[in-house]
Amino acid sequence: MTEQSRPPLPPFTYETAVQKVRMAEDAWNSRDPVRVSLAYSPDSVWRNRAEFVNGREEIVKFLQRKWAKELDYRLIKEVWAFHEARIAVRFAYEWHDDSGNWFRSYGNENWEFDEHGLMRRRYASINDLPITEGERKFHWPLGRRPDDHPGLSDLGL
Repeated sequence: MTEQSRPPLPPFTYETAVQKVRMAEDAWNSRDPVRVSLAYSPDSVWRNRAEFVNGREEIVKFLQRKWAKELDYRLIKEVWAFHEARIAVRFAYEWHDDSGNWFRSYGNENWEFDEHGLMRRRYASINDLPITEGERKFHWPLGRRPDDHPGLSDLGL
């Protein structure tokens, strides 16, 4: 392993895929763009909705813009499938804009990792559903989702 290694490393088992997904969820819930970027290879390639992002510097800038718009962001990720160095994830996150309009964003991601466990490719498809504040399901203090908070399947999402 190198200083740049991010265990668990591929090839993934179900248990290590679940661990990798939770680590990603925790990092994104920190809303710290630099922390999140370090899980990706320096030359990582993303497609996020219709935007293409290349490398850590662009990842940080993208996430800074994202979290300036998507306020009180809370995310849950779940393994959908995995094989060798790839993991497919489904997710949902809740957020509001600066006018107080709430949304639940649903999506799927396909991830590919290098031999050091850094994500080199991320393809995300996301749809936004307007919701009322009363329809929110993600009620934990900002930051890491508590271990006892239901996941997507438990919430029927």
